[in-house]
This record gives sequence, C-alpha cells and structure tokens, in this order.
Amino acid sequence: MNTDEPGYRHQRWSAHFEEIDKEIAQLATLCRVPLLDPGVIERVLHNDTLVCGTQNRRAFEKMRQLLMMHYSVRNRALEALGQEETMQIVQDIVARLRERFGDKLGGGPTA
Repeated sequence: MNTDEPGYRHQRWSAHFEEIDKEIAQLATLCRVPLLDPGVIERVLHNDTLVCGTQNRRAFEKMRQLLMMHYSVRNRALEALGQEETMQIVQDIVARLRERFGDKLGGGPTA
C-alpha cells in the first residue's frame, strides 16, 4: 500500500487517536470523571482532582498525560490532514466511545 494515499493516512491517524482516546475513556470511567461535560477536560488538564468521583491518583495522572498527548497528536494531525478531516476523525471516535461507555463520560447525547 502506498503510504502517501489519503485513505492510508486517514486510517493511520484514526487508529492512533482511537488507541489514545479509548484509554482516556477507560481511565475517566475508573476515576468517575464526566470528561465530556463542559469544562471538565480543562479542569483535568489543570490537574484539578476535584472532578473525580473517586480518588485514584495514578489513574488520574495517566489520564491527564494522555489528554495532553491527544492534543499533541491532534495538532500534528491538523498539519498533516487539515482541520476538517482531523475534526471528523475525532468526532467519529467520540461517537464510538459514547456507544461503548454510554453516559459514564458525561456530556449527554448532544455535547
């Protein structure tokens, strides 16, 4: 397969996001953090453990680091794929995570 093909690049970036975001969702569920509620991601990034429904410092710190990694990967994807394609990948992954984790991630059906 030609690694310069748009389909290959899209699939590669999508798989990378999927891996990171699935682990973030698992850790958010473990810590009982409604990650998709407004302002919660920012609070996690600012190391605010009060967003947790249960205290698990190691899981919280790993989730925080993975969130930072997600944003770093997103910035690189924006450069490689452009904003429209990158945001579509992220939205598709969030939709799949909602299906898998339901309301455990917060945010309701329209967030």
